[in-house]
Parts: sequence; C-alpha cells; structure tokens
Amino acid sequence: MNFQWYPGHMTKARRMMQEDIKLIDVVIELVDARVPQSSKNPDIDELAKNKSRIILLNKYDLADARQTENWKAWYEKKGYFTALVNSRSGNGVKAVHNVIMEACKEKIERDRRRGILNRPVRAMIVGIPNVGKSTFINSFAGKACTKTGNRPGVTKGKQWIRLNKNVELLDTPGILWPKFEDQTVGLRLAFIGSIKEEILNVTELSLEFIRFMEQSYNNVLKEYYGIEETGEPAEILQQIAEKRGCIKKGNALDLDKAALVLMDDFKAGRLGRITLEAPGEEL
Repeated sequence: MNFQWYPGHMTKARRMMQEDIKLIDVVIELVDARVPQSSKNPDIDELAKNKSRIILLNKYDLADARQTENWKAWYEKKGYFTALVNSRSGNGVKAVHNVIMEACKEKIERDRRRGILNRPVRAMIVGIPNVGKSTFINSFAGKACTKTGNRPGVTKGKQWIRLNKNVELLDTPGILWPKFEDQTVGLRLAFIGSIKEEILNVTELSLEFIRFMEQSYNNVLKEYYGIEETGEPAEILQQIAEKRGCIKKGNALDLDKAALVLMDDFKAGRLGRITLEAPGEEL
C-alpha cells in the first residue's frame, strides 16, 4: 500500500504557520500516544526551532501504559516538556497550564526584568489531522470554542483563543508533511485514522494490522473475537467475519465489512491499550 494525502489547504496552512511563528513563545504539539513518533510532524521541528517545545501525548488511555512512559521519558531526554492528556475525558488537561508556565519560565523572567508585566504567553498548538487538537482546546478552554469532528481536516483556518490572563493560544489546521519517507509511517497513521478512509483499501489495511497484532500483541484478537487466531492474516480476517456475522448476499463472507469492524474496534480502544511503535525503532 502507498500512503500519501496532502490536500492544497495544508500547503497554505504551513505558510501561515511560518508567518505566525515569530509571534509565538512556545509550540505545543499534540501527538497520538499510540504512535508518538509517526504522528509527530517532522516539519514542525524546522518551523519551531529556537522556540520552547511541549509534546502532549494525547489519547494515552488508548495506548499501552508502559510504552507511554517510555515515550514520555524519551521526549524529555530530547529536551521537550511533556504531559499525558485525554482530550475527550479531560484527564490531564488542567495540568497543561503548569507545563506551559514551566516551559516559558525563562521568557516570563526576561519580561519581568524588562519591566513587562502581565503579558500573556503566546502558544501555538499544532498537530496532524485527527490527533484530537480541537477537542483538547475545547477541554482546555472549558468551552466549545473550536469546531470538532472525528475526521481529519475539520479545522481549516487559524484562530486566537484567550484561555486566561496568562495564556493565549493560536490554533492551526492539522497538517501532514508532503512525503512520507517511510511507508510504515503512513501505515500507522492510516491505522489511527489520520489519513482519509476514502483513499484507503480498508481490507488491505486490516491485514497489515492483523500482521502487527500477531507480532506484538499475540492472543488479543483470539481473546476478543473468540477465534482460533492461527494461519495467515486473511484467514484470521475470515474468522472475524464469521464471528461478527459479516455476510453478503449468497452467504459469502463480507471481508470489507469485517475489516471495518476490526479497525473501528482498534480505534475505539475495544481491543485494549495498544501502542504501534516503541522509542528508538527505525522508521
């Protein structure tokens, strides 16, 4: 499978971010805790150099807890401030204010020495499509101040949000990067729903997912679906289709429907807490 999805509005969004970065004190990047490296846009490092950086590991409730701690330590070792958040439930969101203050401590102290008091910290929030950025902002601000959706590409323009007297937040559209150097990155982003499903072959995607699960989370599919979990991924998908009653006219198995069921179960966390990559893995 070949993954690429870079609509025209993303080019425009990137240019906009380049123009706005000079106004910013700290860049907050949301990543998906299930794929903390694959969901981190490498272009942001270039855009945000010389700025304080915060990584928020979002949807940590869906990720393998042990791996999440490994990722948190890995990013902190690289000089990022970090926090674990669950935008949907609000867990960990309040603590982000303190992380912002800590990341901008030097800037605040510099302002104080110059006699500049009470100037709010200006933060830019970035993240790839469908990483939960708008939901996080709504939870952080305590009101529905941005449009949210469970599909990539909902936020099309930028907007400033005054969170409190200390912090102003610049929301930006979710952007991917023009070319995935490694198709494994594209595959992992497709698993979590950051690439529009219309351009994917979901059955092929599910077979790749089954292959991953067999290697990294053996027995999870067997226990959840009550299947034998033996043989090739295609045979396992057939067993899932049988167990979930995915049948077409003529009594044939509907593998496309079974593939959608499997990927939806993963994305909703019904298969348990799963992380798709480990720190230091070659991408």
